[in-house]
Amino acid sequence: MKSIRLREGKDRSLLRRHPWVFDGAIAKGGGDAGETVRVESHEGRFLGWAAFSPTSKIRARVWSFDEAEHIDASFFIARIKSAVEARRLFDIKSDGLRLIHGESDGLPGLVVDRYGDTLVAQFSSCGTERWKGVIVQALLAQTGLTRLYERSDASVRSLEGLQEATGWLAGSGATGITISEHDWKLSLDIAEGHKTGFYLDQRDSRQKFAAYARRLQFKRVLNCYCYTGGFTVAALAGGAAHVTSIDSSGPAIERAAANVALNGFDASRTTMQDADVNASLRQFLTQGRTFDAIVLDPPKFAPTAAHAERAARAYKDINRLALSILEPGGVLFTYSCSGGISADLFHKIVASAGMDAQVDAFISERMGGAPDHPMTVTFPEGEYLKGLVLLKK
Repeated sequence: MKSIRLREGKDRSLLRRHPWVFDGAIAKGGGDAGETVRVESHEGRFLGWAAFSPTSKIRARVWSFDEAEHIDASFFIARIKSAVEARRLFDIKSDGLRLIHGESDGLPGLVVDRYGDTLVAQFSSCGTERWKGVIVQALLAQTGLTRLYERSDASVRSLEGLQEATGWLAGSGATGITISEHDWKLSLDIAEGHKTGFYLDQRDSRQKFAAYARRLQFKRVLNCYCYTGGFTVAALAGGAAHVTSIDSSGPAIERAAANVALNGFDASRTTMQDADVNASLRQFLTQGRTFDAIVLDPPKFAPTAAHAERAARAYKDINRLALSILEPGGVLFTYSCSGGISADLFHKIVASAGMDAQVDAFISERMGGAPDHPMTVTFPEGEYLKGLVLLKK
């Protein structure tokens, strides 16, 4: 068994059971791409079994901290079984859910979503790539499904020295799927779009937004970065009179309009704009156009902490504009999905935006990812999605 030995003092995070070993922490040793290596402290003490990645800044990802555990097919079968069973503990009102959430389920570099009778998997690390065949068979066995599509086309694969890979790994057929979520339906294409084709992590936020729409009787809603219209459908389901939805992707806007029609809502209750959100917000401000509910769910502005300063300016600007065109008594659902922006920093950014807009707001609720996207106590980076619900004074 190959091994890596850490530099002196670089074992603290692993002793806290954090699963990442960065390249600068390694004194010597290595392995082939995806090979399991023994991780040792500077003194030679066992720390964990990890998958080695020769080119990534995260040079090793820990599979297990148990020296007696063997990293073999049985290991992956057990981990996948545990993750699938854990989802039965959550009250998920949808047939679209996340089954495997990477490090939080003890499987770094693996994401698996289920859409009805179809699984979609992303293998984003050398370790999961090496064990792909075993993982696929375990997923099919544990779920009883026969269709599994690969969406390993995230840019992070290039950091691992891996090529993009997409297509059917089991089964075949159409990639267009319709799922049920709460009181509505949403269509997606697992071969296209962001992530595995949809944002399952915002499921609970969409339900919450529908509840606010129902209680406060929204008249004019603005859904920014609307993607395929999840929040738009939720607002209409809650009784909102009219929803303006903006996204810079034409295909996403088309899908959003299709989802409105899928749920039987009159198209006249919506305006779909293929446009830049920032420019649109500025235009609304100039025109004096206001809304009584706004959703800001932008893409990842800061993939790492190194991008935080630039991202903070972008987050501040859109939140300042949104607060400026929000009616008094109106509701803003604002989010950051950037791992490099902490919940505390996001709160400060939004507060600063309010100061610049010369408005104040109550923080009604704090939002996060749906429970099938768990964060664990040893891996706080799992808390990538942060949200605030603001009631403008």
